[in-house]
Amino acid sequence: MMNNKSNDMSKEEFKKHGYEFIDWIADYIDNIEDYDVLPKINPGDIKKQIPNSPPNAKDGFDTILDDVENKIARNLTHWNHPGFMAYFNSTSSGPGILAELLSSAFNINGMVWKSAPASVELEERMIEWLREFLNISNEFTGFIYDTASVSTMHAIAAARENLDLNIRQSGMSGRKDLPLLRIYISDQTHSSVEKSALTLGLGLASIKKIGTDENFSMNFDELKYEIEQDQSKGIIPLCVVATIGTTSSTAIDPINEIALLCNHKKIWLHVDSAHSGVTSSLPELNNIFEAWNKADSIVVNPHKWLFVPIDLSALYVKNADLLKRAFSLSAEYLKTEADDVAINYMDYGIQLGRRFRSIKLWFVFRYYGTDGLRKIISEHLKLGKQFEKWIDDHNVLEKLAPVNFSTICFRAKANNSMSEDELENFNKTLMDNINSTGKIFLTHTKLNGKFVIRLVVSGIRTTEKHTELAKKIIDEELIKLIESSRV
Repeated sequence: MMNNKSNDMSKEEFKKHGYEFIDWIADYIDNIEDYDVLPKINPGDIKKQIPNSPPNAKDGFDTILDDVENKIARNLTHWNHPGFMAYFNSTSSGPGILAELLSSAFNINGMVWKSAPASVELEERMIEWLREFLNISNEFTGFIYDTASVSTMHAIAAARENLDLNIRQSGMSGRKDLPLLRIYISDQTHSSVEKSALTLGLGLASIKKIGTDENFSMNFDELKYEIEQDQSKGIIPLCVVATIGTTSSTAIDPINEIALLCNHKKIWLHVDSAHSGVTSSLPELNNIFEAWNKADSIVVNPHKWLFVPIDLSALYVKNADLLKRAFSLSAEYLKTEADDVAINYMDYGIQLGRRFRSIKLWFVFRYYGTDGLRKIISEHLKLGKQFEKWIDDHNVLEKLAPVNFSTICFRAKANNSMSEDELENFNKTLMDNINSTGKIFLTHTKLNGKFVIRLVVSGIRTTEKHTELAKKIIDEELIKLIESSRV
């Protein structure tokens, strides 16, 4: 007799456990401050709690959910926590979480239009919505990838194709006719550009790091000089990567001047604004971003400061045909009758398989509306300015970089008896002590060789209550450390 019973979880069981699971997630989000934002564990602690081999027999869902709570949730760094003020935060909103669940339920692969029509066309529309929200020119066409690292790699691949050096067909290895191709970045540019150089076969020799000024912005005169020097040696400028909102300090490179230079010399300009780009939606910040429309490509990450669950990065390019020229390959089994009239996203990147990411952006836009999103971002900027003023007025702490958005770089000041090494150790200990409270989580960077503590306000659940708590904890740990240092 034929067995027509599905091997999947039954509808009844799915609903039962699904409701339990949604309840658990809702409670987790609602009570997230009950967790330490940074767990007090050591490497290897979690792995010891998980069996060496998978179970032979099925496990009960209740047991699985129990382990999620005790082995996973209790041992995570909680990016959704309002006290998470480290790195560049990625917080997922309720509507984004529900959209992620729906994306998994549909489980489509949007490689060609026919394989997922609604996914492909929703991505087209979401790219247009986001472009309008960010005040990006209609000259740009957009694509959704996973992270800014991958978006940037695709932008550099398009820049390489733009040189028309027959690299698609002949490659780069074994060619005597191909000179060194140069990528210009600042000493504050994100390391993903260097990884892109490695991935694309350009090598680290292709990277030229330009110095920065007292505000950590790319030195335009030095950039111009280095380009001209390279050209005189037969080195081909491939692209310049400029940043609006660098990772360490959210510095802003002189985009307008760089764009004019690149346009004059026909050099590709890529603008990285993965974190700060969402603030271009605010009228009062339009002047900072206006010049990015003179670039060839722009990357912004809605999963950073637009409350879309990770991962969703948007790359905008003026000449999408260059991306297609760089990556398009089609096997016979992927050809369809719609190819001449519909976009096939597999042609515009290294991935054949593509998740239904755009539905997360759709849910977030529709739930909050553009006015609601702007209001949240504006509140974060206000809290950042309030924290900056607190640092400026503090008698022990000092600010080490301009606050262009809502990232504040600060440290304890040196006293007369402290060397720079001792000051670094003091500030590192201060940061570690702050993080050990479990209430807030801060990370560090180095600026001009100085150890700097960073505080970032961009989490959807972070309010004035949490920045005030951060001030209180910082002060308490600072006083304790000063007193212990005197003993």
